[in-house]
Formats: sequence, C-alpha cells, structure tokens
Amino acid sequence: MLSKIDVQKFNTLIEINSLINSSNQDIHALLTRILDSATRLCGGEASSLLLVDKDAGELYFEVALGSKGQEVKKFTVKMGEGIAGWVAEHNKSIIVNDVINDRRHLKTISKQIDYPSKTMLAVPMRIQGDCIGVIEVLNKKDGKDFVQDDLEWLEIFANQAALAIINIQNIEQARTEIRKLQDELKTGRKFHTLVAKSPLIMEKLEIIDRVAKTDSSVLILGESGVGKELFAEQIHLRSPRSREPFIRVNCAALPEGLLESELFGHVKGAFTSAVSNRQGRFELADRGTIFLDEIGDLPLPLQAKLLRVIQEKTFEKLGSNTSVTVNVRILAATNKDIETQVEKGEFRSDLYYRLNVLPLYIPPLRQRPEDIPDLAAFFLKKFMGDTKKQFDGFSNEAMEAMLSYSWPGNIRELENCVERACVISKNKWIQREDLFLETSSHLPEQDGNRNLKTAINTFKRYFIKKVLEENNWNQTGAARALDIQRTYLSRLIRELDIGLAR
Repeated sequence: MLSKIDVQKFNTLIEINSLINSSNQDIHALLTRILDSATRLCGGEASSLLLVDKDAGELYFEVALGSKGQEVKKFTVKMGEGIAGWVAEHNKSIIVNDVINDRRHLKTISKQIDYPSKTMLAVPMRIQGDCIGVIEVLNKKDGKDFVQDDLEWLEIFANQAALAIINIQNIEQARTEIRKLQDELKTGRKFHTLVAKSPLIMEKLEIIDRVAKTDSSVLILGESGVGKELFAEQIHLRSPRSREPFIRVNCAALPEGLLESELFGHVKGAFTSAVSNRQGRFELADRGTIFLDEIGDLPLPLQAKLLRVIQEKTFEKLGSNTSVTVNVRILAATNKDIETQVEKGEFRSDLYYRLNVLPLYIPPLRQRPEDIPDLAAFFLKKFMGDTKKQFDGFSNEAMEAMLSYSWPGNIRELENCVERACVISKNKWIQREDLFLETSSHLPEQDGNRNLKTAINTFKRYFIKKVLEENNWNQTGAARALDIQRTYLSRLIRELDIGLAR
C-alpha cells in the first residue's frame, strides 16, 4: 500500500507529465516547476538545474532555487569541476552526506554566496544515454542524511526534466519545418543546396555574410548558369528576413502586360481576364525578399515603377489608383552587360544605381575548378535517385575530362552532363565517353585562376581523396595503393589541404 507521501509524489509526476505534453509550455517555467517539486518531495532546502554547454566544456545554472538562487546563477562550472561537474563527466548519480569533507566539493561558490552545503543529491539528466545536465538538491531540511529512496525519486524527476527538453526541442523542430513548408508554398520552390569549396566562392560567401545583415539592394552579376539564384537565396537565408517569404520572379519569362500584373497585382476589371483581385509578387514578399532574375530584360515602363518601389516602398496595382505599401528587400540578377545597356538607354541609369548599391559578381565555373569534383558528386547522387541506378563514382579519365573542360554553360551545363551520363552509362563508374564532352573544341581559358598548375593540383586533390576514402583514410594503405612513400602522402595531404575524416 502506498504511503501518503508516495501518493503525493505520483500525483506530482502525473501533473508534470501533463504539462510536458502541452505544446504551449514555457520550457524555463516547466523546468522550474520540476525542480521545485523535486526539492520539496526530497525534503531539500535549495536546488539547482545545470545544463551542459559542450562547446564551452562547462555547465551553467538554468534554474536555481533557494535563498541564494539568484546569486548562484552568475556562476558556471567546468566539466569535472565540483560535485555537479563530476556527475556530468561520469554520467553517474551520487549521494554526498558530508559535502564539506568531500574532495569533489567546489568550496569557492559556497564561500562567495555565503551558503554552506552540508548534504547533497546530484543526478544526471540524460537524453539517449548522454548527460545533458545535472540536478542537485542541497541540505535536507530535517537535518538528516539523504537516502537511496531520495536519490531514486530525484532520478525520476531528472528524467522528467530531460523529457521536457526533448519535447520542446521536437516542438521547435516541428515549428521550424512548418515555417519552412509554408515558405516553400509561398515561393513555390525549395531552396537549393550550395556546393562549393573554392577560395573564390568562399570569399563571396564571406561578403554575403556582411551584406545579408543590411536591407540594401544587391545586384548579382555573372554568366548564365553560374548559380546567381543560389547566392540570392544565401543572402536571404543569412538575413534577419530569413523566416519571411523569398519570392522569385523571372523578368524574361513573361510579356510586359503579364509581368506588370505578376509583379504588382491587379484589381477586378483591370483587363478582360481580370475576373477578381490578385496579389502581386511584391505583396507576397512583404517583410521578406524578392529576387528579380534577368533584370536586364525588364521593360522600361516597369523599370520606372520598380524604381518607385525601391525609393518609396509603394506602388499601385494594375487598374487601381490606391497605393500599396510594402517592406521588401530587393535582390536582382542579370547575365547581361548592364552598364552597356545603360549607355544605350535600354536600362534606366537611376534604377541601375539604386540596384547596384552592393554589387556581387559570381565567377564562372572555369575559374573555380576546385568546385567541379564536389558539384559532380552532388549531381551524381541526385540523378542516381532519379534514374534508380547506382554508380560508384567517376573514373579518373572522366574526372580529368571534366577538369579540363571550360564549361561555357557553367554549373547548369555540368548538371545536364551528369544527368545525361547517369541515363546512358552501363558501368559502375561513369566513364569519359558517357560525358560527351568535346574537350578539344572548348579549351580552358588561360587566366590567373585557370592554369595548368591549378588543374593538376585539383585533379591530385580529387584522386588522392578518393584513394584515402577507399582505404578508410588509412594513410599507410593509401600510400601503398598510390605506390608512394607514406611520408610523401602526408606532405601532399598538407599541401593540397585535403581534410581528413574524423
């Protein structure tokens, strides 16, 4: 038969469980409630809930109850330091009924807050066996020692606290996924994966990190197929507007009449087929970002309207004289020589200068051959799923062909090339002939970023990395397969900056 105290403990657990399963729960308030219940039912005077910060290698006080609770929260404890640090490091519960003489006791905190610790329970909070925090209860009120029954109940409450954290993490993850799906529904497309490792692109991404924090317009320049849209996405995703809509418009895809309606919307009766009011892309992008691709093809009359949106944040829908106000960041892209267009009067100079506040030039693929192996592998994985075929990778001759080709169509051409190879290849490895690359008619440009040494080093990096992967990153085995000394292989790994698997 359960005692009155045990019934009270079980009722408390049931009550806390119902709170944990509530989707509207404040995690800090819930952890405080759990700790307060644990302290009361174990008969302690004070208590703390510490969470592990793995990056810093320390624990911080998330909740601290008792007369000195607020003062305690100013401190952090290193892993292994003090009783709480010992519990976190060893992932083990303990009872200490003579804290003052325990060698693990961290006396400095007790002295600074003037609160002596006499007896203590300390138990780990675990998620999938890993310690994510520690709950400690101090000084049993009746002056007696803590017993095993107290420890076992505190472990149950620690499990409750860990469950609360898992639950709130799952809720936040679900909310993030919902926001992502909502954004995809608004944009009609998912965000692309950016695959790059070349110094040129790493430099561009550093610039994007700085640019993203502002609301200034950005003009993205570069040849067709270099991935200008992906860089526009990165600006949005790294900006304070990242949770708001990202709306894409291809200015070259629609005739002028339809494009105006697409951008700014229309009211019922504005033209023959306008049977109802319609929101334009600028309204859909409110509080977010709009990406105007092929801006060089925007008709002159619409250029004037776009200039007004940039300057005044207002516009009128087609067929209406009522102004609509929006808060939108504008990103634009073109593969045309827009300065020449300005000189010829084909593009408004005032609009060009307003868009070109932060210009961003994306280099062609031939200037960044270091990206070719990773891009090819990415597309190979993608099209293996689409074609329901399995490949081990690219043969050395195929990779050599891709590295020596100039890629006039840039990344888009590389993607099409890999897709074609996946469709027609009958081997485990994609062969040179599967790529259909006429390397003799597309010689690489000889500039500072595209020379023989660069191409050779890129191929070496790819080839050595592949052999290391085949040998599970064992350098002795890889050196034997490459028929070179292990010391020479180690030197090549350093010189070619080949990241070792961890």
